[in-house]
Amino acid sequence: PARSSVTAGWSQLGAQASCSFSLFLGLWKMPKRAQKEEAVETGQQQAEPVRKKTKRGGGKAADEAVKDGEAPAAAAAFEDTPDNVLTGDGKQSNLKITSWNVDGLRAWVKKNSLEWVTAETPDIICLQETKCEEKQLPTDVKDMAEYPHQYWSSSRDKGGYSGVGMLCKIKPLDVTFGIGVEEHDNEGRVITAEFNKYFLVTVYVPNSGRGLVRLDYRKTWDVDFLAYIKGLESKKPVILCGDLNVAHQEIDLKNPKTNKKSAGFTADERQGFGNVLDEGFIDSYRHLYPDTCHAYTFWTYLGNCRAKNVGWRLDYFVLSKALLPHLCDSKIRCKALGSDHCPITLLMAM
Repeated sequence: PARSSVTAGWSQLGAQASCSFSLFLGLWKMPKRAQKEEAVETGQQQAEPVRKKTKRGGGKAADEAVKDGEAPAAAAAFEDTPDNVLTGDGKQSNLKITSWNVDGLRAWVKKNSLEWVTAETPDIICLQETKCEEKQLPTDVKDMAEYPHQYWSSSRDKGGYSGVGMLCKIKPLDVTFGIGVEEHDNEGRVITAEFNKYFLVTVYVPNSGRGLVRLDYRKTWDVDFLAYIKGLESKKPVILCGDLNVAHQEIDLKNPKTNKKSAGFTADERQGFGNVLDEGFIDSYRHLYPDTCHAYTFWTYLGNCRAKNVGWRLDYFVLSKALLPHLCDSKIRCKALGSDHCPITLLMAM
């Protein structure tokens, strides 16, 4: 009878353990699946501090695509067509500028992104959201012999925040940092290089944040920044590039109806960019491709959004109208990985 009691006791413990393990498996699997479905359904942009801290990857398909070094096949709703290297009157392109929000320069380098830069061979590459002080620059970047002229700006108040860079094959006539307004310049968001025929400005525009906590600041920024580039344009034409943190029209994001109160698509932010265009500046991509849909440059890491091409067009090349005769092409390099943004490239005949 004693042996029978022990045997029964062990059987009961085994059954309880098996039941507990099954329950654990159920609890472990369900939230992840539910979270993924919720993220895919909303497809919303995350605010600046939040969207960069989310778990990377966006599902197995996206993970496998990153390992293969190619964008997922489902993103084929948009195609990066062959470059047009001629202006409307047949002049050959001789200036290539690439802009890329790298979402952390040091992490971007570790993802072999410099190999893409080498293959693209831009004359100038502009980087945003470097999150890196100059003393922390990766050696692989500092030692790029093809870009001997490098300029960096980082946040004075917050480490690992904001930051922009500009790498040039040819030395500019002059380089300045910021826009001359201390309130804005502490965050390391603007570098301006003067060349013979134009100014090049790279910018990382402030995000209005989750809950639009910085929307009022963003509106002030928009006014001050427009005044800055207009001042430059009074001297020479301007090429502006970077992450402008706004999807201007409904065509510029996947889910406009559900994002009208989201950072990057509020009426105030869209009007701020509209004011730039009203002053005569040109959105080069929409000038060339006014009706092209699914042309995005940012995808949140959540919910496998890049594989599904649930994105936003936040990155731009904006030109002074005087430069339009020199415009050959404005490209979205959607297959390039390494960040939650993809690079964009401008081809000019200068």
